[in-house]
Amino acid sequence: MTAHADPEPAGRSRVLTVPNALSVMRLLLIPVFVWLLLAKEADGWALAILFVSGATDWLDGKLARLLDQSSRLGELLDPAADRLYVVVIPLAFGFREILPWWLIAIIIARDVLLFATAPLLRTRGHLALPTLYIGKAATFALMSAFPWLLAGQLDSVVGTVCYPIGWAFLIWGVGMYLWTFLLYWYQTILVMRQPRIA
Repeated sequence: MTAHADPEPAGRSRVLTVPNALSVMRLLLIPVFVWLLLAKEADGWALAILFVSGATDWLDGKLARLLDQSSRLGELLDPAADRLYVVVIPLAFGFREILPWWLIAIIIARDVLLFATAPLLRTRGHLALPTLYIGKAATFALMSAFPWLLAGQLDSVVGTVCYPIGWAFLIWGVGMYLWTFLLYWYQTILVMRQPRIA
């Protein structure tokens, strides 16, 4: 049910791979996005970054399989980039008054409380819980909502159409986000019932 620390297979320790480079690029684009959205209020360029980050998020996983370039570093970088985007983008949207702060607090609190499970899991010899499919769907919905919501700020018919679509993705994503929070904590409780690892 949980992930144990196992010896690394051959090739898993690789660092210089195309998928890893794409994940690093996604991470480097985060401060650029914040600067464009908050300092420059260049919504068009900020929107372009969201599209690029979404495309590279899909592409790095695809290339890792096609090129047989899966690595332990990649398994850390990709979800780390996802988590940062899910935290940073709502915060930036809050400062731009695109999203209400109470909703932003729910999204961030969920990740913070899940992060708190890590030291508990380590006491039972586990590094992490297995990723749930619904958790991936929740992240996909949230990451889809952000560009729609930003496009919804355009003062045109495009903005009028995009804004409700963004909120539909957001409500769907937050709902699944909270449901996976309950599922992950339930799994954590089951793990904590196991004998402690000395």
